[in-house]
Amino acid sequence: MSGYLFALALCVLVVGLLYYLLRTRRIREKYAGIWIALATAVVVLGIFPQVAFWLSDLVGVETPVNLVYAGAFLVLLLVCIQLSTEVSNLEEETRTLAEEIALLRLDLNELAERVPDSTGTDSPVTTDGA
Repeated sequence: MSGYLFALALCVLVVGLLYYLLRTRRIREKYAGIWIALATAVVVLGIFPQVAFWLSDLVGVETPVNLVYAGAFLVLLLVCIQLSTEVSNLEEETRTLAEEIALLRLDLNELAERVPDSTGTDSPVTTDGA
């Protein structure tokens, strides 16, 4: 019975951590929703362990622990795939923004070469921060 209480306490801790991360805007709602749903599922299995036995009989798995491990593996696989797609999208956005900044700097330098400064001498704009 102590294993069930440990799982319940851990889920309460995870939900509290997710709430804190949401309040400090360190995690977005769509990700927090997934983790809260998982924590809720673990709470349900912790409160009603017979659900795990019923599900394992329904699926045809011999022991509920094997079903829980298979489910955990599937969830982690889906999270990895989802995070990989997010990283790919961010890499594409970063590349696009870097190209746009480079084109804007080129346009700015070309304009600066065409327009003389107030002293009458041409002064190209530097983009190295100086």
